[in-house]
Amino acid sequence: MTALERKKGKDLRGQQVFLRPEESSAPALTTRQSTTLSEQLQDALLRLAAVVDARSLRVALRDSVQELLPSTECVCVYMLEGESRLLSDDLPHELPQEGKIRNIADQLKRCQCPGLPSSELPEKYRICLAAPLPAHRRAVVIPILDQKQSKAIAVLLVGCNPLSDQDELHLNMLEKHASVACVRVQVVQTSYQRPPLSPSPIQSHNALLHLNVSDQDYCELDRNILQLCGELYDLDAASLQLKVINYLQQQTQSQCCCLLLVSEDNHQLFCQVVGDKVLEEEISFPLMFGRFGQVVEKKKSITLQDISAEERRQLSSMLGCEISSMLCVPVASRATGQVVALACAFNKQGGQRHTEADEHAIQHCFCYTSTVLTSTLAFQKEQKLKVECQALLQVAKNLFTHLDDVSVLLQEIIVEARNLSDAEICSVFLLDRVSHELVAKVFDGGVVSDEEKEFRIPADQGIAGHVATTGQILNIKDAYSHPLFYRGVDDSTGFKTRNILCFPIKDENNEVIGVAELVNKMNGPWFNRFDEDLATAFSIYCGISIAHSLLYKKVHEAQFRSHLANEMMKYHMKVSEEEVSKLLVTGIEPVKEIYPCFAEFTYTPRSLPDDTTPMCILSMFEDMGFINTYKIDLHTLARFCLMVKKGYRDPPYHNWMHAFSVSHFCYLLYKNLGLSNYLEDIEILALFVSCMCHDLDHRGTNNSFQVASQSVLAALYSSEGSVMERHHFAQAIAILNTSGCNIFEKFSRKDYQRMLDLMRDIILATDLAHHLRIFKDLQKMADDGYNPKSRTHRSMLLCLLMTSCDLSDQTKGWKTTRKIAELIYKEFFSQGDLEKAMGNRPSEMMDREKAYIPELQISFMEHIAMPIYKLLSELFPGATELYERVAANREQWTKVSHKFTIRGLPSNNSLDFLDQEYELLQSQGAFGSDDHCLNGCLDDAEGGRGQ
Repeated sequence: MTALERKKGKDLRGQQVFLRPEESSAPALTTRQSTTLSEQLQDALLRLAAVVDARSLRVALRDSVQELLPSTECVCVYMLEGESRLLSDDLPHELPQEGKIRNIADQLKRCQCPGLPSSELPEKYRICLAAPLPAHRRAVVIPILDQKQSKAIAVLLVGCNPLSDQDELHLNMLEKHASVACVRVQVVQTSYQRPPLSPSPIQSHNALLHLNVSDQDYCELDRNILQLCGELYDLDAASLQLKVINYLQQQTQSQCCCLLLVSEDNHQLFCQVVGDKVLEEEISFPLMFGRFGQVVEKKKSITLQDISAEERRQLSSMLGCEISSMLCVPVASRATGQVVALACAFNKQGGQRHTEADEHAIQHCFCYTSTVLTSTLAFQKEQKLKVECQALLQVAKNLFTHLDDVSVLLQEIIVEARNLSDAEICSVFLLDRVSHELVAKVFDGGVVSDEEKEFRIPADQGIAGHVATTGQILNIKDAYSHPLFYRGVDDSTGFKTRNILCFPIKDENNEVIGVAELVNKMNGPWFNRFDEDLATAFSIYCGISIAHSLLYKKVHEAQFRSHLANEMMKYHMKVSEEEVSKLLVTGIEPVKEIYPCFAEFTYTPRSLPDDTTPMCILSMFEDMGFINTYKIDLHTLARFCLMVKKGYRDPPYHNWMHAFSVSHFCYLLYKNLGLSNYLEDIEILALFVSCMCHDLDHRGTNNSFQVASQSVLAALYSSEGSVMERHHFAQAIAILNTSGCNIFEKFSRKDYQRMLDLMRDIILATDLAHHLRIFKDLQKMADDGYNPKSRTHRSMLLCLLMTSCDLSDQTKGWKTTRKIAELIYKEFFSQGDLEKAMGNRPSEMMDREKAYIPELQISFMEHIAMPIYKLLSELFPGATELYERVAANREQWTKVSHKFTIRGLPSNNSLDFLDQEYELLQSQGAFGSDDHCLNGCLDDAEGGRGQ
């Protein structure tokens, strides 16, 4: 099978054709349907449902995993052979009977790990599966289970990225379908085995020479059997049986002959043809019916004298005539030696008994015809399985298009179940775990909307309750004789229940979520084993579709709640036209009018009043030339700035004033270090906007806290890392997508996408863990020399600049640095208190009872801040003063540490007492001026525009 044919879902044998959504005449899937079940998953399930041989199954499993997990590097498939051997035909290779992989497989649960033992793997797969694997790769062991026998019938070894929740969900479904496919392939292989070489007909013929049969009789037998074999070309088992039975009737001179076929599970005998008549419905009875079971077991013929009067009566009823004589001969498979049928001859002409020569004639016949007959029966069963697969695939298609409404889905399940099994009536009950009841709101006649009219029964009573409790299928051939059946409903309605097939519907965790009940087989006396197998396979599709329909409903409700929350957020964050007009009424203020030293590194932006900061942002945009260069609409820019300001909460440190200070430092880098010689204009703009947005909606807690508290943000982003940074970026995108706030609306599609990519990378770089990971690369870049033409160098430089902006408060005067420390530890200790309340132990810097602030500050400056600004000064000589100021602040922390005799903050949450020695030295001219009132650091009464 070619990749293209597999992709389109076609089988090379032309068994069936699957229509993908775009090929169907039906309308394309809607967005909400596609979000429920991906197209790749549907293709994978359809592919698995189509296979009927082991080779195709291995290919289907490998292709399905690679489609569902795009990061897959390799897939090794092992299939069970015999009782315990797991073999891969890839190399070939056998999975060791003992070892880590076998232990995982025996636990019957999927497991992902950082690598597998090299000694247990084929050499071909060691590079992608052997431990240790890189941090971003995983080895996943996936056992495929035989639910009935509770053992692994296949094992997949997959090398891929760590599994996401969506991957886990897809694999759960894939494993269910793979289990069904593996069992189906095993059944087909068992029934369609080609017999090995065995004694030739001549040898079998000669084996009978000791019997009292003349050579002339054998010549006649040979001529007749050759003629019969030439006529056995039918693909229909019933037609073959007619010809064989007619031959037996002639050879044994019997009124009637038949074949009692032994079922594959050796539990039943069934008959399809009697004499010259093909039965409309095959007759079946237990294998242990009288002496016939002993014929199968002992492989010895019996006659009429060997059976009881009851057996004789039942056989007469089946034949439609009285039995005067009988010969029953076992027919063994030449491949396995097992009895596959009983050849029966009844009523020898002339009222005589059947002789030993009749027995030999029957044995001689099946020496030549048994192989043809068993192969044709296997082929017919395979054809039946194909029809079943096609029917189930159509069911899957029908069910998976009704996931948006569980009532409509249940109605569809009823229709499909009735059609598949030819049942007169079907009912579906869902299990209400709260009330422990089975609830039916959907019947053959339609959907009941009134809750008072829905039908409820206890979940542990009756036939449906028994199935719901045990989780096992129940096939009742005579309803009135079964102790669990209540016939009161039949008596009151006049309806007659003959037989019932009741089966459980289970979810992906193998827990019962409902029960389906089929009543009265229409085209037969009762539901047979084939109906049971069909119901079992059908129930898997029902369970998946119902579970996903209920999940779809929850997701839909969550989307509505999210939409409502977004509407509320937008309402409270809404920027009015009056606010925009008020901001722009006097035009954009030149930066020199804000403060003469506004563009110098010594300036402290926190000295500005809060309400003037949006205008200062606009002034910096104008001074850097972004408004003219990128044709940014002033009203859009003003609205964007005001929205970003409103997007910040009010924790002690990570608030709007912090974002404004970081943005101002970016402006200082542009003005004093000549960034235009190092970066492209769009990269500088991305850096400035990222500084504005880099801590949007910060809650005053760090990434570790989000994960430990299992917050909503952790649920959204923890699998990717940098939880808060990803949230900040998402909030920035949300603001850009708000009407009237997209300052990049005039960008080309290419520039717009690049701008968003730059913003994402720059904002993620504010995670100090990211900075520490790339610090060696940054140092190497500085040592080797910066290359502005290198995209990698520019990307690393942007990360370094963002981090230096984020920590820029450390480059200001001592009072600013000290006040910032006060705010940071207020925020840290608040988080520590929350962690204690959760029963967790906070880190030392978060614990107000253990944190020694001078020591923590000195450590932070020595190991984080000073290396950053040292590296910056190596790349930009003009940044040397920044490093020197950070180093001076570090010395000041050392000088005041002797005054710090407590842990945490003083009772008044102020560190003002540390300034006495500094003010004395400053009065003696040891430091420059640091008299700015710090907005966000002091009380509002002390705030004011810097002078």
